[in-house]
Amino acid sequence: MSDSFQDALSGLAAIVGDKHVIASGADQEAYVVDWRGRYHGRAVAVVKPGSTAEVAAVVKFCAARQLAIVPQGGNTGMCGAATPDDRAGNVVIRLDRMRAVRDVSPLANTITVEAGCILAEVQNAARDVDRYFPLSLGAEGSCQIGGNISTNAGGTAVLRYGPTRDLVLGLEVVLPDGRIFNGLRALRKDNTGYALKQLFIGAEGTLGIITAAVLKLFAPPRSSALAQNCRASSRRSRSCSTCAARSATGSAASRSCRVRRSRRSQSPCHMSRSPSS
Repeated sequence: MSDSFQDALSGLAAIVGDKHVIASGADQEAYVVDWRGRYHGRAVAVVKPGSTAEVAAVVKFCAARQLAIVPQGGNTGMCGAATPDDRAGNVVIRLDRMRAVRDVSPLANTITVEAGCILAEVQNAARDVDRYFPLSLGAEGSCQIGGNISTNAGGTAVLRYGPTRDLVLGLEVVLPDGRIFNGLRALRKDNTGYALKQLFIGAEGTLGIITAAVLKLFAPPRSSALAQNCRASSRRSRSCSTCAARSATGSAASRSCRVRRSRRSQSPCHMSRSPSS
């Protein structure tokens, strides 16, 4: 390792502490390779700041020395965007230590969290006060909310609640020169000037590193709905095998089953229950 990189490690360690700077190649493996193993990169260091002030200091330090910064959330992405390239001068910034839930307001239906919070932790914090945070996806047990915001994640409830962009009320962001943008507002209607938060949502860390966010909460769904689409086994059958089984058990869903027939082909059997919202 060159003297300049060694000086960089010493400077970063002075900001966040020695144990929060990972310089060893073997220890860096989980951070410089995407989870599918398709993309590989290199980094002079993986840095884990513990506060917004430390993130700002790290960014300012790297900017002064022209070290490339790679913000990384839970490293659960599918396209390698959070993986550093093969240049030696990259610094990966992880917010694993910034996992605090700063505030939850069931009255205002808002929650303020730091960017390193795991998505499932945000969901659980909302559930603890009888509220619902609708963003949900396959990696919710390991992805970080900062990464979800930076990629404008959609999730399974996107058609009902919108993408992550529609769930964000305010942001706290460290800018590329180390300054801190404090836009942690919980207002539902805020027409005071530019909507600067929208610049950072979906920008994937290119315009700044999100360190905290105010998110919308909702009342929990009172019921769920089942929709099933299947084909009858023959043109003469009155219901599909699934519906027949449900009918045998007296399922309410089977009572709403309707079989539509077509002269040319077997048609789907539609089984549904009306949702209650």
